Amino acid sequence: MFKIKEARAHCDIPCKIYDPAVIQIAALSVVRILDLINELDPSSKENQAELSRLVIEKEKQANIVKEEVRIIWGDYFKDTQIEAYPEVHSLVHSIMLQGSKCKQKIERENGESLVSLVNEFSEIFWQTKGIEIQRVLAPYPPGLEIVHPILEVANTI
Repeated sequence: MFKIKEARAHCDIPCKIYDPAVIQIAALSVVRILDLINELDPSSKENQAELSRLVIEKEKQANIVKEEVRIIWGDYFKDTQIEAYPEVHSLVHSIMLQGSKCKQKIERENGESLVSLVNEFSEIFWQTKGIEIQRVLAPYPPGLEIVHPILEVANTI
């Protein structure tokens, strides 16, 4: 129907503005929401509205993880990064499956596994940029370990 000789596409976000921080916050949020869900008394009618709200938010946060990982994997990882880290494909697939499991279930272990996989992805991402990382405990619930880049502080004075 159309005789298009060449198509050009662009990144979902501005080029070179990639950071797995959003993915980590969303994965931690999934765990925190799972904790809140599991703290509710299921026999209380008053908790039904809260449960519905929490489940909707858990789904949203798990979707954020999957979408943001897909964007970084699809737009940032090129041949050079993939050659250096060929395991990134199976890791991304595992994150997608674990994100779905977090949506389907309410066991905290599923969320912890998602955070662990996201940390692996974050490590690889920062390594492709030659930036050192450190693992620290998140300063908010659920207080799990996350990966942070070690960045130089610029003197702006």
